[in-house]
Amino acid sequence: MASPVGTLLSQRYRLDAQVGAGGMSTVYRAFDTVLERQVAIKLMHREIARDSDQLERFRREARAVAQLNHPHVVGVIDAGEEGDSDYPTPYIVFEYVEGETLKARIRRSDRLAVSESIAYAIEIARGLGVAHDHGIVHRDVKPQNVLIDEEGAARVTDFGIARSLHQEGLTADGRVLGTTDYVSPEQALGHAVSGQSDLYSLGVVLFEMLTGDVPFKGENQIAVAMKHVREELPDVQIRRPEVSAALAAVLDRATTKQLDRRYPDARALIADLEDALAIETARSGQVTGEATTVLRSLPGEKRRIVPWRAEHSTKALAVLVVLAVAGAIAIAVVLSDQAQRGTGPRADRAPAPGVTEVPLGQRAASDYDPLGDDEEHTREASSVTDGVGGSAWSTETYRGGLQKAGVGLVIDTSPGGGLAARQLELRTPTPGFSVEIYVARGFVPPSITSGWTKVGGPVVARARERIRLDTAAQRFHRYLVWITKLAPDEQRAEISEILLFR
Repeated sequence: MASPVGTLLSQRYRLDAQVGAGGMSTVYRAFDTVLERQVAIKLMHREIARDSDQLERFRREARAVAQLNHPHVVGVIDAGEEGDSDYPTPYIVFEYVEGETLKARIRRSDRLAVSESIAYAIEIARGLGVAHDHGIVHRDVKPQNVLIDEEGAARVTDFGIARSLHQEGLTADGRVLGTTDYVSPEQALGHAVSGQSDLYSLGVVLFEMLTGDVPFKGENQIAVAMKHVREELPDVQIRRPEVSAALAAVLDRATTKQLDRRYPDARALIADLEDALAIETARSGQVTGEATTVLRSLPGEKRRIVPWRAEHSTKALAVLVVLAVAGAIAIAVVLSDQAQRGTGPRADRAPAPGVTEVPLGQRAASDYDPLGDDEEHTREASSVTDGVGGSAWSTETYRGGLQKAGVGLVIDTSPGGGLAARQLELRTPTPGFSVEIYVARGFVPPSITSGWTKVGGPVVARARERIRLDTAAQRFHRYLVWITKLAPDEQRAEISEILLFR
């Protein structure tokens, strides 16, 4: 029988109130009579404790989480067992976190601000990353297992079905553990899991923060689990149009079914989430809530792309307003001059009805130079999909013409399972060069003459050129922009942005 409220465990911890319950245990708010502080105690159900496998799993949680010391993980203070030695009732003592669960936070707000959603995802990923570094997989990442403390920070808790990667563990393959609303495809199928499974679940949590709901519904938990195995997540930009293409691409990669295309570890996911937070803040011009705290923790080069933050003075903001007005006037003059000369972007290059821009990851683009030294300004390639104006990729300088059959950029759409794109848009400050557009499935073909299929390719005559693609509604993993000729009197070609439309 479970210990009731008022019981004193190990002559030290007084159970004051029940605050939660699960299949294996009940959680109480308790009082540590020795150190005179509030704690949280997870007390295993006595009937479950009689199962040796379940008992060992519970003990393992205490040992596993006790290794973790991180501001975004709820820490273990103590562990013990109550009762006789034949039928002990084990318990774990956690630090007490005053606040609410992330699930309650989402329900209360319907959905979270985009920047706040990214900030919480970063904090959760940081906590999970520490666990993964210790060889521990959470296996049940969901908003119910994330606490938002009084200061607004996210804290991961309830490693109740955690398992060390360095031991065989007691959960046999073929047995699914975890909440199926957030379960990874491999876990739903009973396959071996790794930290990548936690990242998939975190991606689903991010989707719920942004949209207010889980991606899949079904008649039962098994039906939902099978949707995670077989179906792509709904397009987050349809449910939440203000989500940036950069953030949508991060979500796509985090929740892709293929492990070789999913984020390999928490560090890679965190890096892209930090980029997305900086971009989102730059787009919106403001940052609030927990996003303010997370933004301060970003590397300096990421913070620098944010134009201003809430803590800036009114005087500084006034200066920015004056500069913005002056800039708008200058832009209007330039556009007017371009319109007279016929060199500027034209209104008739607006998106055609019936097509939708596809979000691309910030690292979706890579240089492609199989006829040269296999490197063509590699570090600049990400500029064409970063969604930030003022940056560009360029070919190397070629005096007297390109002097080879071509060079270009590859756009990788494989994290989302490939794409049947109908149009591709190039934006360039050096119009007049010639391109051919190719597609391929699988890995990047090593040669332009083998594995690529041509689907379009006019002269890029304008600063913003939309190219129709003959893909016959088929999905491809790679799109190649192959530059075959430079513009007259130009020694290189520059591309500031590449967009794909379906």
